[in-house]
Amino acid sequence: MEVLIPLTLFAMIAAIVIAPRYFRSLERQKLQETMRAAIEKGQAIPPEVVAAITTDVTPLRPPSSPQRDLRRGVIWMAIAIGMIIAGLLIGIAEPDVTLHFLPFATIPGMLGAAFLTLYFLGRNKA
Repeated sequence: MEVLIPLTLFAMIAAIVIAPRYFRSLERQKLQETMRAAIEKGQAIPPEVVAAITTDVTPLRPPSSPQRDLRRGVIWMAIAIGMIIAGLLIGIAEPDVTLHFLPFATIPGMLGAAFLTLYFLGRNKA
């Protein structure tokens, strides 16, 4: 039974990665079948449709901008501050717990600091 917990974790990760690709493949397959039926009936296919099928349709991320960096930096800093406050509040009852929260708060804190640095460096360029 102990083996099922890690197997379930890895199965969930695999499902999260594989499921979108599988459904995208089904969608492309149905589109190709529709186009094949249109060709068999002698209908003309617009070049835009052919271009849409032949190109990769994965959504692109919007380009990074100073405003996105600022937003991300503030969110990550808020997470770090929340973890510190949680550690301090729990530390009222258990003083040793505060020291365990602080190292975990440094990870989102450093991510937030990095995004805020990118914001301050990139706002003059935009």
